[in-house]
Amino acid sequence: MVTEKMHQVVALYNQGLALYKERKFAEAKATFQKAIQIDPEDGPSQLYIERCDDYIAEPPPEDWDGVYNMKTK
Repeated sequence: MVTEKMHQVVALYNQGLALYKERKFAEAKATFQKAIQIDPEDGPSQLYIERCDDYIAEPPPEDWDGVYNMKTK
């Protein structure tokens, strides 16, 4: 059974992901953080918050295709 809480988290995650793909990393991070406030165990949103932080600090190249390249193993 999918709860209302889960619907909210999924909606915020999808909104954050769309912003992320548009290179709006600060806005995406804020949206993923809203999902975490609802469900602190939401792993995908936690992961994208970290990626947003990386891209806020060091933006990807102009021809970025949305793929995240890990810097360490």
